[in-house]
Amino acid sequence: MTSTTDRTPPATDHVWSVAEHLEDVLGRIRPLEPIELPLLDAQGCVLVDAVPVPAALPPFDNSSMDGYAVRVADVAAAGQEYPAVLTVVGDVAAGSADLPVVGPGQAARIMTGAPLPPGAEAVVPVEWTDGGTGQGPADAMRAHSAHPEGSGGEVRVLRPVTERLHVRARGSDVRAGELALEAGTRLGPPQIALLAALGLGTVRVRPRPRVVVMSTGSELVQPGEGLGPGQIHDSNSYQLTAAARDAGAIAYRVGAVADDAHTLRAALEDQLVRADVLVTSGGVSVGAYDVVKEALSDLGEDDEGLSWVDFRRLAMQPGKPQGFGLVGPDRTPLLALPGNPVSAYVSFELFVRPVIRTLMGREDVHRPRVAARCTEAVPSSPAGKRQFLRASYDAEAGTVAPLGGSGSHLVAALARADALMVVAEDATQVAVGEEVEVVLLG
Repeated sequence: MTSTTDRTPPATDHVWSVAEHLEDVLGRIRPLEPIELPLLDAQGCVLVDAVPVPAALPPFDNSSMDGYAVRVADVAAAGQEYPAVLTVVGDVAAGSADLPVVGPGQAARIMTGAPLPPGAEAVVPVEWTDGGTGQGPADAMRAHSAHPEGSGGEVRVLRPVTERLHVRARGSDVRAGELALEAGTRLGPPQIALLAALGLGTVRVRPRPRVVVMSTGSELVQPGEGLGPGQIHDSNSYQLTAAARDAGAIAYRVGAVADDAHTLRAALEDQLVRADVLVTSGGVSVGAYDVVKEALSDLGEDDEGLSWVDFRRLAMQPGKPQGFGLVGPDRTPLLALPGNPVSAYVSFELFVRPVIRTLMGREDVHRPRVAARCTEAVPSSPAGKRQFLRASYDAEAGTVAPLGGSGSHLVAALARADALMVVAEDATQVAVGEEVEVVLLG
């Protein structure tokens, strides 16, 4: 990974807007260097180069049905009363290389995906024949699947066919030299399937970034363990690790770190070896035990003068305190988020998710945004701050409703939300029916 090396100016009393902070963060992030990966390891990654089609797909004419490969003229007059009687000269299974030649008055038994044999012009589905039994279509289906390989016998065709019927033409999917996938394509299951069908075992991609998530606080207890006085379960590290994975990253959760600056510094240094991004939660405000700020404000510069973390105040609610810097010899981005669960999640969506997707080389780095009419009034919003309220969005009606109030500790309402409702800095309230911006989380 590469980032710019200029140090951010020392922190001042300046209050950053959301846009200013985001611009500064993303301005220092560059996509990860491309690597060659096996197809399944490349799932979720972004293609670096366009992929041309090396050979036609499918590579040969083949049958789309179980049935009989025939010449069109031989079955032109076929009907239930007067079927066309053809001599079966052989069987063609998928993967067959030695193909029988279908001459006048002849047919070859053929399976789905098998190559169309020389001389044949179309495929008669087995349901349109007697299957060589001299009986009806139902018996034909059973006989076709049970018939031993080899030539011999006759088949009665009960319907005519047109040329190329039930034949998948060579190159009907893609032709040699065409563009299979464009550079910048995210590789999902269908794209992986196409690359495999084209015979490519590896592909050059931007790798998924490795994100290390760490929460801080001596009061935090691992879920599944009992709580003592004044303790709470650590939800932030789970929430942020899941959010990083949802954004496309390979995410590692580190157990909660106690409120001790030396312990935190040591933990962060230990994680640098496996991190493309470091994310912490908690300890970034102005309290006596805000350990992240204490540990990293005087981080100093390494031998190359590259390590620094700035702590900022943003004109937003929730999420006012934020930290950002580049640390260690590889200038690993570190984003220090607030500790309240809602603040941490909103901050992740606005700042960390775009970082992850920028590292991946994605173009769609931000969540989609739409305009919607508010169905409930917001009587008070802090002047001069951009407020992000948990909300429920109705796409069909084009409406949005806030959920659970503005408290940044109310994680239950966050679990029900599928959007963030945005109240602009110059608005101190929102009336019913007023149009607002909505960040879609689903």
